Amino acid sequence: MTVQPPEPAAAAAAVHRPAVTPRPVGRDAEIERIGQCVTRAPGSPQALLLLGEEGIGRTTLLRHAQDVAAARGMLVLSAQGWAADRSGAHACLRQLLAPVQDGVAALHAPHRRTLDAVLDPAAHGPDDAADVRSAVLALLARLAVSHPVLICVDDAESCDRAFLDLLWAAVRLLGGRAVTVLLTARADAPLPGPQPPGLAHVSLGPLSAVPAAALLDRQPSAPTGRRRLEILAAAEGNPLALVELARRAPAGPPGRSLPAHDVFGERLAALPDATGRALLYAAVAGTGEPVAALMAALGTDDLSVWAPAEAAGLVTIAEDRCVLRHPLLRSAVLPRHPASERQRAHRDLAEAAAHPEARARHLAAAAVRPGESVAAALADAAWSRGDAMVAARALERAARLSPRRPQRARHLAAALLAAHEVGDPGWVRALYGRFARYAADQALTCRAAGALASVRSQEAAQREAFDLLTQASEHFPSAGRSVALASVGLAALIADRSGLPEHRTALAVLLDRARSGGPDAGAVRGAGSGAGDLVRGDAPFLHEALEAHVAVVSRPQDAGRLLHALGGGPAGVLPCAPDTPDAVAYRMALASVAYHADEAEVCLRHLHAVDAALRDRRAFGPRGWSVLALLDTLVNTGRFTEAETLVREAGEQAAVLRLPRLQADLETHALTLRALRGAVPAEPWFTPSVWHEVALEENRATYARLLRARGLACLARGDHDGGWRNLRELFTADGAPLHPFLSPRSVAELAVAAQRTGRTDDFVPLLERIRAEQGDRPSVRMTLLLHHATALTGPATRTEDHFRLALVNLEAERWPWERAHARLNYGVWLRRARRTLEARQQLTAAREAAERLGAGVLEAAAARELRASGAAPLTDATGPLEQLTAQQRQIVRMAAGGLSNREIGERLYLSPRTVSSHLYNVYPKLGVSRRQQLRDLLEDA
Repeated sequence: MTVQPPEPAAAAAAVHRPAVTPRPVGRDAEIERIGQCVTRAPGSPQALLLLGEEGIGRTTLLRHAQDVAAARGMLVLSAQGWAADRSGAHACLRQLLAPVQDGVAALHAPHRRTLDAVLDPAAHGPDDAADVRSAVLALLARLAVSHPVLICVDDAESCDRAFLDLLWAAVRLLGGRAVTVLLTARADAPLPGPQPPGLAHVSLGPLSAVPAAALLDRQPSAPTGRRRLEILAAAEGNPLALVELARRAPAGPPGRSLPAHDVFGERLAALPDATGRALLYAAVAGTGEPVAALMAALGTDDLSVWAPAEAAGLVTIAEDRCVLRHPLLRSAVLPRHPASERQRAHRDLAEAAAHPEARARHLAAAAVRPGESVAAALADAAWSRGDAMVAARALERAARLSPRRPQRARHLAAALLAAHEVGDPGWVRALYGRFARYAADQALTCRAAGALASVRSQEAAQREAFDLLTQASEHFPSAGRSVALASVGLAALIADRSGLPEHRTALAVLLDRARSGGPDAGAVRGAGSGAGDLVRGDAPFLHEALEAHVAVVSRPQDAGRLLHALGGGPAGVLPCAPDTPDAVAYRMALASVAYHADEAEVCLRHLHAVDAALRDRRAFGPRGWSVLALLDTLVNTGRFTEAETLVREAGEQAAVLRLPRLQADLETHALTLRALRGAVPAEPWFTPSVWHEVALEENRATYARLLRARGLACLARGDHDGGWRNLRELFTADGAPLHPFLSPRSVAELAVAAQRTGRTDDFVPLLERIRAEQGDRPSVRMTLLLHHATALTGPATRTEDHFRLALVNLEAERWPWERAHARLNYGVWLRRARRTLEARQQLTAAREAAERLGAGVLEAAAARELRASGAAPLTDATGPLEQLTAQQRQIVRMAAGGLSNREIGERLYLSPRTVSSHLYNVYPKLGVSRRQQLRDLLEDA
């Protein structure tokens, strides 16, 4: 008798779902891996096991896979293990087969009787495991004839051994059938019995920062400000922890209420009383507390008190640290103990604490009423760990504990400055709203306004930010000169971001007000240093640097003179200790001057030091000001790999802190790097949700970076009309720059677009205006760019003169991409003038530079021109020079011909030092030790 498979309609009804569940956040790689397994892509496994801790998202991924499979017409069978299930040995199998019971009737009688017994909860069930296995495999094989079958088992570690053995048999014996098995299990709970060799594993780790923040922001009544950052830190990327912690009262500190889903109840209830008390102290202290401090607070030296908690997988004692194994454990432990026990734990931990910040924190947590002594202790110790987040939380709590209004205002101002260093706008706004209710002194008011203005600028509200500082300038006479200059320094940063002429004009008025300020007021207790609090002391060198920073924003063409006056050249020495806040402030101001002077090495030296100091403090607020100048300089000096790393790292921080203007700037840098490398993605190039929050008219620095990035992307794709349209928008119709510093530095790229599209007549008046505005002594970089642009679009009789002038200054090697770009176009001109040998020299040098930089578009263009000039391909190099680059071969041949390093450099437009460096590197490759051996080597070749 021929047995018919079950009707498709019945099978489809059994697995129908209304819609595919939302795609899990931050799991793209895992979803792709699961999808390959479900669809049985070539090389994918037939069975896949998802491993991870509680709440990491195993079940969410499994359900998503089920819904996707059902939407594709697959038959989905599912089961879930439960350790407390006492319904019999075949409980999981009954779950799995319940939707396809109708198909059992079509099986042969022995298989039918076996499965009927299995599916009947009242029946004892068959005793022969082999009969059950044979019947289930027969059913699965028949089901797979009509529909691919997906078997999904959640919490497989709690399933019975016989059920898992049956699944392993299906994997082994149904390899040629459309049957796939997906399972999940806790990473710390091994599956019973041996696993088949073909079982693949996927370990689910915590979500990274950006997906974790996105998941938290999706929750109903999603938290903001300090609370949001605390949840992100406490959850450690665990999705369940993010959801559960977000459900609690917004004002409550972490760990004060039981999660809706207590995943640790049984394990905690089974602990001895002494271990439960130790776990309370660990939860009160927070993960990573030194074991010595915990044992001192507990009043015992017996480490065996932790053994039951370690055996239960709740804590790890390692390297003198007690680590809670799960981010929700603290929330599960604390509500099990009354308030009096928690208070006692804080007091004991305060007494045992070796670090002043920990002692003050525990004393504050144990306090039941406001008190200035505890508040003062918190404020004094706030920055002792050098961490902006820790400091801001401590100072905010100090403000809550201060019973008197003046002290509360000072603590709030200090908390506001620390929160600004963290970089979260919501937190800063909340603190500013509380601070504004107090009648604070003028210095505090100015600093608070600076912190708020800084984050509003990061949020793209440049006009509002500048207006805040203009209003605060009324308090300059009473605030003190240092505070006033710090405010003007911040106003200059905002004016540079906005690019608005009225802001640059207003800087002179603000600077005059700051210079007339009185003596400095007292420092804010606990205040850090950053863009909103740039100058803390009354050091004249700080004031001088800050005034120069303001001046270069108003007139970038004066930057070189101002940098020289500050003594900020390559050999410049810091006028203060390098690790102080004054050093960070001074470096930021000096780097701004060097940046506008196109002194790349000076700029990078100071910005790298600033970035390292702020990174150590977790102070992304002020880093948001310095990172863009650092990226501009890294990209323009050819440090593409370092720039790409910084774009990714800063982009994560900006996304977590929700800083749209900074995100937009970072996206433009990412596109610029792709365009230079020759890896332009398909449009859209940017994240629409970010750009919708950025008003480009008042964020002209961002707009200028956007236009350049899009222009380079168009040129990289051969769309010269698109390149012209985007780059031309860097200037108004009458030639005024959209941004006074950034726009002129795209002049050579715009000249290329003008030449390629036949718009040189439109471009020449613009070029003349740019040249005039750069003054009599433009920077080395601008000299290169202006001569390059003129060579491309100026009178034909002067073309070669301008190309030579663009390349003659060897200091321009500090801008390798722009110099190689000029070499490329010079080589093209020489080739078309039938000066083939000279063209090859320039094109080879351009290709070598592009190869070192990883500038794929430039390298490909140089290679094409070299082929057009008749040069042999790189692979044709033979003999002892085969292992050298084309430029190194040129240098070796010239050196063997008797030319000096200076003569070689003049011919190749390289510095003698660069030539010497090349020869030093090639000698070991060629097996020679001195210059005279090169001629013999080439003669013997």
